[in-house]
Amino acid sequence: MSSPSAPVLPHASRQIVHLDLDTFFVSVERLQDSRLEGRPVLVGGASERGVVASCSYEARRCGVHAGMAMAIARRLCPEAVVLRGDHALYQKYSQMVTEIVEARAPLYEQASVDEFYLDMTGMDRFFGTLRWTRELRREIIRETGLPLSSGLSVNKTVSKIATGEAKPAGELTVPPERVHPFLDPLPVHRIPMVGGKSYRLLRSMGVERIATLRAIPPAMLQQLFGKNGLLLWKKANGIDDSPVVNERLRKSIGTERTFDRDTDDAAFLLTALVKMTEQSAYELRRRGRIASRVTVKIRYSDFETHTLQQQIPLTAFDHTLIATAKVLFRRLYTRRVRVRLLGVRLGGLVPGTQQLGLFGDDTRLARLYQAMDRIRERYGTKTIGRMIE
Repeated sequence: MSSPSAPVLPHASRQIVHLDLDTFFVSVERLQDSRLEGRPVLVGGASERGVVASCSYEARRCGVHAGMAMAIARRLCPEAVVLRGDHALYQKYSQMVTEIVEARAPLYEQASVDEFYLDMTGMDRFFGTLRWTRELRREIIRETGLPLSSGLSVNKTVSKIATGEAKPAGELTVPPERVHPFLDPLPVHRIPMVGGKSYRLLRSMGVERIATLRAIPPAMLQQLFGKNGLLLWKKANGIDDSPVVNERLRKSIGTERTFDRDTDDAAFLLTALVKMTEQSAYELRRRGRIASRVTVKIRYSDFETHTLQQQIPLTAFDHTLIATAKVLFRRLYTRRVRVRLLGVRLGGLVPGTQQLGLFGDDTRLARLYQAMDRIRERYGTKTIGRMIE
């Protein structure tokens, strides 16, 4: 094992994004009642034995925090509005965010109802990870109205700490060469695994900053904290090899686009749909999958949402998928109301490649798509595409 006095650099090739919905329960409640804006708000059990599940930043300035007994919180902040909470409503908004993340991210892990990790490793070949993260963050905020903070760094630990430092409603990027300078001056309780008991023990040793903690020999930390000692030392050094794990197998590939301005321009919408389907088909082939279902989704300016899907023979060819998406769009777009969001999803995925027919132009088409995909991989996804009719 490397000496802790030597520079221990984290694995530099990973690109991990952490997303955290700020004061999630409170933020959802404020969407329902704008009168709560700017006021201290507590969400949780209102009885004497109740605890605070979420609290606004106004309440935090009074010393309140999540997990505190509600009775104590009310004494610290008597002017706070206390809400019991609506978990079905919170789950609805969490699902909205999950759908946006799932439509965009190649690999994600939902750590909690309001927290996500995304593994963007290797995606900077196609577009800048930082730019991608900013676009995703803006889309989630625009689509849900919820405040969101994000962190981007080399692993889950550093990206989560970065998100905490970016709050409220901010973003922070910590590149590989900045991991130690970023972590060192922070208090040790910023490390996710350091709870109250561990923090008190470290403070009794005179360890208040991460820089001090990472200089302690790992063997000493193992004596103090058992098997967690080495893990704590690694995190203080910005080392975390834990993967981003999606427990659900990905059953579909697709994308959605929330427009900057609602539109009823059918030609514009059709062009956007073709581009999204083409992008999803490329992702399908890149992952070695073929699809048997196409779904198109429209959300109007009044938030009324409609979807329509169609089963098709297994394929990964753009022209088949785009033709089906166009048919679904024309059947679906019946209201003369401006459109807020448009999406396409390819489902019924199975591993495999396009089966070529015995006759026709399938072989030439397969070679064409392979050539186009190689260009995309080398120069970016937007460098080549079809002419829109």
